[in-house]
Amino acid sequence: MSATTSDQRVPAEGVVVSEELFAPISADVELCYQTFGDPDDEPLLLVMGLGGPMTWWDPALCTRLAQSGFYVVRFDNRDAGRSSRGKGRVTRTMLVRGFAGVRTRAPYTLDDLAGDALGLLDHLGLDAAHVAGVSMGGMIAQTMAITAPDRVRSLACIMSTTGHRRVGWQHPVLLRNLLGRSSGREAYVASSQVTWRLIGSPGYPQDPAATRARAEETYDRGVSLAGMTRQMAAIVTQPDRTPRLRELTVPTVVIHGLADKMVHVSGGRATASAIPDADILLVDQMGHDLPPALNETFTDAIRRNADRADRADRADRAGPGA
Repeated sequence: MSATTSDQRVPAEGVVVSEELFAPISADVELCYQTFGDPDDEPLLLVMGLGGPMTWWDPALCTRLAQSGFYVVRFDNRDAGRSSRGKGRVTRTMLVRGFAGVRTRAPYTLDDLAGDALGLLDHLGLDAAHVAGVSMGGMIAQTMAITAPDRVRSLACIMSTTGHRRVGWQHPVLLRNLLGRSSGREAYVASSQVTWRLIGSPGYPQDPAATRARAEETYDRGVSLAGMTRQMAAIVTQPDRTPRLRELTVPTVVIHGLADKMVHVSGGRATASAIPDADILLVDQMGHDLPPALNETFTDAIRRNADRADRADRADRAGPGA
C-alpha cells in the first residue's frame, strides 16, 4: 500500500482518502477527482448523473466499497462540480425538441463524456476498471463498455436506461422542475430540496437538514445551470444503445428502484434484458437517489458482480480444460 502523503487522510474507518485532485483530459477538459482506499486494490470508477458532483456518492458508501476490496475513484463530470465547464448554449426549446425525439445537435454527447472517463483512467495509469454509474452516469458507463470493452472489467448500472425512448421515461411532473431552475445559492438550494422530495425514495426518506446541507455543498463546490442543460442535451439526444448492449460480454448488474420517478424502472429492466447474462436487483420503495440505508445493498451487489469478472479472468488465464 502506498504511503500516506500530505494530500491524503485516513479517517476512523482506516481507509485512505485523497484530497480533491485534478486530471488534465484534453486541451478543454480537466476533471476533478478523489480516491478512497489502496491503489493496489481493484479499481472501481464511480460515475455520477445529471448535474451531480462526485460528492453525491456518499463518502460512507465509498468507504464501504474500499473496505470490500476496491480502489474507489469518484469524479466530477465536465460541467459539474469543480471540473471544466463546456461551451455551447442549450435553449429550453432545444431540450423540449430533444425530449420529443426531434433531431437536435448537442454541444457534446455521451460518447464525449465516456471519453472523459476513459481519459481519467489513462491519467491514473489504469488499463481497466470496474465501473458503476448512476442515471446519466449509467448511460456513460454503458457507453464506455460499448466503445472500450477491454477497459470495463464489470458494469453496474444504477437507476439508468438504454436510450430507447419507450423505456425509462420521466414522470411528467418532473419536467417543469428540471427546466425551471433559478440562479443564485438560495434558489438552487430551494429547488434542490423540491427535486429530492419529488424523486427521493419513499421508503427511505431523507432528513431535510441533510438534503439542504448537500445542496449547499453542491452549490459551493460549483454549479453551472448552463452546464446542466448541456448535460441534459447529451441525454435527450442519446441513441438507443440496445443493439450494441446485446453484444456486451462484461459481467453486469442492474440496480433500480421500483419507485423511481426520474427514470422509470422499465429502463432498468430493458438494460438487464439487453445485456447477456446481466443480473438485476429491483429495490422496493427506492426512488431516484442513493439512500444511505441501502449502502450495504449497493456494496454487496457491486462486489458480487465484480467477483464474477474476477472468476472469468482466472478461468481465462487457466486456459481450456483447467
